[in-house]
Amino acid sequence: MNIVYFTHSLRSCWNHGNAHFVRGVLSELARRGHRVRAPERTGNWSSDNLRRDHGEAALNAMRAAYPELVPELYDGDADLEALVDGADLVVVHEWNERALVRKLGELRRAGGTFMLLFHDTHHRAISAPHEIDQFEFDGYDGVLAFGEALSEVYRKRGWGRHVWTWHEAADTRRFKPPEGAEDAQDREGLIWIGNWGDGERTQELERFLFAPARQAGLPLDVYGVRYPAEARALLDRYGAGYRGWTANADVPARFAAHMATVHVPRRFYTQSLPGIPTIRMFEALACGIPLVSAPWSDSENLFRQGTDYLQAKDGETMTAHLKALKNEPELRRSLSACGLETVRRRHSCAHRADELLAIHRSLAQKERSAA
Repeated sequence: MNIVYFTHSLRSCWNHGNAHFVRGVLSELARRGHRVRAPERTGNWSSDNLRRDHGEAALNAMRAAYPELVPELYDGDADLEALVDGADLVVVHEWNERALVRKLGELRRAGGTFMLLFHDTHHRAISAPHEIDQFEFDGYDGVLAFGEALSEVYRKRGWGRHVWTWHEAADTRRFKPPEGAEDAQDREGLIWIGNWGDGERTQELERFLFAPARQAGLPLDVYGVRYPAEARALLDRYGAGYRGWTANADVPARFAAHMATVHVPRRFYTQSLPGIPTIRMFEALACGIPLVSAPWSDSENLFRQGTDYLQAKDGETMTAHLKALKNEPELRRSLSACGLETVRRRHSCAHRADELLAIHRSLAQKERSAA
């Protein structure tokens, strides 16, 4: 099958966590023998910011980790008809420009033989609905939403059965425990990998990460981008080390050097769109690192709370959990094994590739029946 995925950026995951998932799914599809193409607009902000901060060489980690994925760079004058020529399935990420979304819909309406899906992986359908309202979806066959709560938003917009919940997942061929992990009980300290953003979870980070790490006597390494001076000053006050950006391909090795990690979801995903974890939760459990989460409603039962991971209702409980992980090797071993088992059983990019192919089959069958 020929699959074309219009990503915001496949090359760069600078403040673009969904790139991790898209890389994994496309890699899995290519491994199965499907023809995969990934058009990427030149001058996209994720790639531009990565180059600005770390130079062209920063793109090499993705190239080395995914040699089978070669983005097709295009500009505003590109021939979209040529880019989708021969495609059976076209998927458009919601961080693309409105004009691209509209033009692809026009091609589909004009007789395009491909199935066309819109992939939404953000909270703005709730936080900034006017931005979604500006998209023109005429011609689209459906929507892929990365959580059931977001799917419901699209159903209320009239999509009905043409919206599918398509959760993110871990690329388990690359995100996995290191060799000898069962004997790695001498790891020390915490790691947190996440971007600062616009300060929408500053209080949560202080309450559920910075303060508990210090109170538990655990060193903390923090990786991510968009940390302003005041954020770095806050880290300094708590004795945490800010390590800057890290290529996603290097994250398994970062996890392997630490005892545990913490999941701190953004406020929109705890208050307005429950049931949607960050991509790091999938990736951390796939790497076998014990994880403690700030309050989060797993409304879709993706994981087993208390078995795959621990959850803290407040800062005091978080501190207690971190102290327990520090002092109880058996607890660390149990969480590591159980979290890994759940990801491998339910939440790998191979599972999501199966789901995507099944969605395409159902759409193609409906179109044949209608014809």
